[in-house]
Amino acid sequence: MPILRQMKKYFYVFTIQYLGYRFHGWQKQPNVKTLHLMVDRTLNFILEGKRFKSLSSGRTDAMVSAENAAFELFLFEPIEDKQAFLELFNYNLPQDIRATSIREVDAEFNIINHSKIKEYLYLFTCGEKCHPFCAPIMTTILDDLDIDIMKQGAKLFEGQHYFKSYCYKPSEHGIYNREILRCELVENTIYSANYFPKNTYLLRVKGKGFMRNQIRLMMGTLIDLGKGKLTLEDIKTSLMSDSQVRMEYIAPASGLILNDIEFE
Repeated sequence: MPILRQMKKYFYVFTIQYLGYRFHGWQKQPNVKTLHLMVDRTLNFILEGKRFKSLSSGRTDAMVSAENAAFELFLFEPIEDKQAFLELFNYNLPQDIRATSIREVDAEFNIINHSKIKEYLYLFTCGEKCHPFCAPIMTTILDDLDIDIMKQGAKLFEGQHYFKSYCYKPSEHGIYNREILRCELVENTIYSANYFPKNTYLLRVKGKGFMRNQIRLMMGTLIDLGKGKLTLEDIKTSLMSDSQVRMEYIAPASGLILNDIEFE
């Protein structure tokens, strides 16, 4: 009988940036344009049909952007010149996706298990109708908001809490005791444009593993707090063990940005 030889695999991690406004999230789906679809189409072209597989560090919702996301590429031939490959990849990617780095890893690396801490930003403004160019990256709340009380509310999310109230369609068997390492609402000093309104703000959230729509539900709660629809006590109650409170306002996706991923 012939002996089947196992082909050697090669593993690479890419960091990428993307504007998510025209995409239906990362994961491939029938009949819609997704980030994974565009990345794989580009890889298939530059690899000239050679076998490969790509795996992301996590999913993102439709219209969510990323300053620093990552995916792992599995190949059966080595990349001889990583910098040249990165340049070729970028040359063929659509203009709203950019690869920023490539590094080789070993077979023990798993991009899902090794992605330990993620930081998200949520960019927003309030009180006026903004230039349409703001729409892909910034959420506009037309009502006036009490930013000071929203800053107080954001700090309530820090630490270990019961976050079932901040999970979209939670199950009875989910793990809802989770830790937020950092949560703060600050003035935006990161992003700027001549068509931005004078005052813009960021919610910064850092933690290990987030549930479906968790950040957007947290932001929606803070918006309702800023409008006077909720109180600080309402947020405290929602974070108590076995809370049955359901936060229903999911903030728009276009203001959400995956800012950083820390690996082991």
